[in-house]
Amino acid sequence: MLDLVADQKPENDFARMDYERDRKGPPEGFPKFPDIPGSRYTDKEFLALEKEMMWDKAWLYAGHVDQIPRPGTWFLTRNPGAPIIVTRTLKGEVKAFFNTCQHRGAPLVAEDSGEGRGFVCGYHGWSYTLEGKLTAVRDKRDFVDLDLSCRSLKEVRCELLGSLIFVNQDPEAQPLMEHIGPMAAQLEQYDLENLRLVDSRSYEVDCNVKILLDAFLEVYHIKSIHVNTVDRFLDHRSMIVTLWPNGHSRMATPNRRPDWVDPGTVGMPVIPSITEFPAKNNVSYQIYPNFVMPPAPSGVPLLQFWPLGPKRTRVVSTWIAPDHDAENPHPLWETRLNNWERILYEDLQYAPQIQESLESPGFKGMPLNYQERRIYHWHEELDRRIGLNIVPEKARVEQVLGDWVQRD
Repeated sequence: MLDLVADQKPENDFARMDYERDRKGPPEGFPKFPDIPGSRYTDKEFLALEKEMMWDKAWLYAGHVDQIPRPGTWFLTRNPGAPIIVTRTLKGEVKAFFNTCQHRGAPLVAEDSGEGRGFVCGYHGWSYTLEGKLTAVRDKRDFVDLDLSCRSLKEVRCELLGSLIFVNQDPEAQPLMEHIGPMAAQLEQYDLENLRLVDSRSYEVDCNVKILLDAFLEVYHIKSIHVNTVDRFLDHRSMIVTLWPNGHSRMATPNRRPDWVDPGTVGMPVIPSITEFPAKNNVSYQIYPNFVMPPAPSGVPLLQFWPLGPKRTRVVSTWIAPDHDAENPHPLWETRLNNWERILYEDLQYAPQIQESLESPGFKGMPLNYQERRIYHWHEELDRRIGLNIVPEKARVEQVLGDWVQRD
């Protein structure tokens, strides 16, 4: 039997798919999952801990560098829960700040995007540079010993993954590239630095954010939900999974026919550095907690799942691609985006009914299977980030997957 723990290097991925297709049960030694408590999706105490200890301290996708093409351009994101300005300074650096004046907390910007040489609070006129330094205060004579150098905007950690901008509200957070660990080397082949922004749209759904996240961490559901779309060409029984530290993971699902090519992408520019395995299979990366990226040779969708409350979620779907001309896009993009949205809706339309159902007395917990191990891995990481001794006992997840995590 193929050693699925030690033998997860990229050159062995095809062999791992063969093993998955032919196996008669979970691999030897794979642990039985204790049920995931249903209260993790509904309990107010647990959800408050989740927000404070995980969401407010995680690396979260904020946007694409094409949104700030020139020095002085900026955009505002509210998805992380706090309003954050992302800007390109006059030196060309990408920086992020809370959209909060250091006088009385008024917002510095009200629009979703803009351009200027700095920020001026619309309430009392305090002025800041693009680097966040306070430079002017109206009627400064009326303040006693006001030190402008101590009143700079509160900066938010901001780092790039190619052309993708990530932010983290925790100033002590591990650097992004170290945090994603072994995934970083695999992502190099996608030339993310040179992929351009194609499209971005959002959807709001009445469900807990984890309901939708769960759906994008497995393909166990496709024969029920995607009967007339992806189930027609994906071989879900041959799907392979790689679990990485810090909750990150990868899933790869082969096509039913090895020579199958999406006819809606033929002739589109492709990423020249992409390797054989992701070019011929359907790979999906997850950067913990809410960023899902299933790249294809001619374009990369970026999905983010944002909690708007205990029972409300925003899903943001963004596409980036090689050699994209925003003013003269490839003629296949309109159809491609429409087809993608159709598949996305198949997942979204069922989520409110799941929310209603799991709130009933009939739902106590989830007995996950081997195919759904990315979901269990996600929940294990959530408890580690909250603190294993802090998670209420009734909502706790037992840590059982340690030996199945690839650490290099």
